[in-house]
Amino acid sequence: MIRVLTPRRQPDWKLLAPGILLLCAFVVPGVMILAGQGQPAFNSVDTWWQAFSFTLHSPFWDGVNGILNWVGYVGMLSAQGVLALALVAWKRPVTALFVAGSGIATLALTQLAKVVVGRERPVGAKVLTDTGSYPSGHVSATTAFLVVLAVLAGRWWMTTLAALGIIAMMVSRTYLSAHWLSDVLGGACLAAGLVLLAWWRLRDVCIRENALTDGRTIWAARASRHRQAGEPAE
Repeated sequence: MIRVLTPRRQPDWKLLAPGILLLCAFVVPGVMILAGQGQPAFNSVDTWWQAFSFTLHSPFWDGVNGILNWVGYVGMLSAQGVLALALVAWKRPVTALFVAGSGIATLALTQLAKVVVGRERPVGAKVLTDTGSYPSGHVSATTAFLVVLAVLAGRWWMTTLAALGIIAMMVSRTYLSAHWLSDVLGGACLAAGLVLLAWWRLRDVCIRENALTDGRTIWAARASRHRQAGEPAE
């Protein structure tokens, strides 16, 4: 049977080192924004990128990015919840915990950082936005889900697709003037760092759990046991 999930066991340092560095890459700009009272040293890069994004506007790209606006937050959080429930049904409870926990932790820390940093958003957003610009919630939600898929699938092409999806969402949020460039970078670093550290902690259990499953759902396995025992399936 071909397995959809083939997670690999990477050395600890390949998860710990990038995970910690990514979280540092999220924290440092946030501190700089606070210290600069909303005008950090990299503000000129943010404004330059924002001006460049305006040159890309067209009715076609407005429509595409309008779809990404929904997919990047509600869509990604919903998909992560569905994936967690599917993993429970397919007898992978610890892997489901990894998926759900990564999403919840990313969402919670993103909202906390928005409140703490309190950065103002760019002027002229094309979509409805909440308060707090740093980090981008759409990018953090998208990154969390796609990095989770990449580590669980364990295939190079999934990693490539995940990277492309994250970049697309980063570009989309700046195109819509919903975030500064540093906001989307911060969101990606936060989510990727959290997922890698969570995977480092639960990796061995998830891999063993995946190897021991027989490809049947909980209820299918229960029905099979009843048949073998000569009892009617519920």
